[in-house]
Amino acid sequence: MAVMIPRPRCLYVSSLRALSQPHARSFSPASRSFATAAEPTSTESTAPQRPTTSFKDKLNAGPSFSDFVGAKEEALSPEAALELRTAMVGPPGKKKQITRLPEWLKTPIPSSNNFKKIKNDLRGLNLHTVCEEARCPNISDCWGGSDKSAATATIMLMGDTCTRGCRFCSVKTSRAPPPLDPHEPEHTAEALSRWGLGYVVLTSVDRDDLADGGARHFAETIIKIKQKAPTMLVEALTGDYAGDLDMVKVVATSGLDVYAHNMETTEELTPFVRDRRAKFRQSLRVLEAAKAAKPGLITKTSIMLGLELRKIDVDVVTFGQYMRPTKRHMKVEEYITPDTFELWRQRALDMGFLYCASGPLVRSSYKAGEAFIENVLKKRARKSDTAMADTAGDVAPSASV
Repeated sequence: MAVMIPRPRCLYVSSLRALSQPHARSFSPASRSFATAAEPTSTESTAPQRPTTSFKDKLNAGPSFSDFVGAKEEALSPEAALELRTAMVGPPGKKKQITRLPEWLKTPIPSSNNFKKIKNDLRGLNLHTVCEEARCPNISDCWGGSDKSAATATIMLMGDTCTRGCRFCSVKTSRAPPPLDPHEPEHTAEALSRWGLGYVVLTSVDRDDLADGGARHFAETIIKIKQKAPTMLVEALTGDYAGDLDMVKVVATSGLDVYAHNMETTEELTPFVRDRRAKFRQSLRVLEAAKAAKPGLITKTSIMLGLELRKIDVDVVTFGQYMRPTKRHMKVEEYITPDTFELWRQRALDMGFLYCASGPLVRSSYKAGEAFIENVLKKRARKSDTAMADTAGDVAPSASV
């Protein structure tokens, strides 16, 4: 039977047990303090500082940060600046030589606030750009203007998945891409009208899975843009619609200002570079049909040869350096120097092209080229208005007689 122990005795026993523990605290009467008592002064000396380590000594004895950012580099000679540098990469025994990316092809990483704003707008409306999907090296320059109206973005319609597989392109491919977004034309027009752009480029993936190749969807987008922003100039960079020239006419007569279709390469290299469904002569017929559908329409292409293009009255041509997107794509056979690009530009102008943008980082949707074409179109519009005014002035007196 349990014996009942008075409560005071239980507390006394518990306190004795606590004191008997090996790690029990020892209480000292000196540690007690009262509310009216002064704070006890500490007589303990401060701990000594930890001695510096040998690593810190070595670090302080080495070069400072200013030695890296403040040093003046000697100017390179033209030959040294254009010299291609190589490096050996890979594990021991399996090293291989690679060519470093030339200095003239290196671009800054995009980080401006305007870049972030444009990207957020595009994602919010579920829109895609060829700038991102094709990993364009000019995205920092084109999206990094001081405001959105100074920026250039090439909107990619009909999704981000192409039905073709060209060996130079990094856009995703599939035989059965997702269906078209019926709200895309309205969303695209809304986004562009917000930005207040003067010139915009529309492009698209190839959609061989659709009966019209997406031509009517493309045309509807252009019509919506012109409704919301009548003064905005629109360039359409289209596919070949599998050679269906009626679909080319649908886009060419939708209200656009520039019809672009890229030849990409020479006729000899087309079977090795482009998808098997893309034909060199077929692309020539597309550009010719666009010009025939709307006389006076500016047509544009991107290629490294210009002779046959002048025969079908192409106005603008661009030359650029191919840059390998991933290891799965075609290798770069040669890096062309800026001086050579300048020679090609002069040759194109001598052949009668209205404009030629030629340079290592030039792409079909090139900012400087768009500015030039915009000025040409505005001059044509002013001349047309002046001619109409003159005609009206000549007719008015005769009508009053």
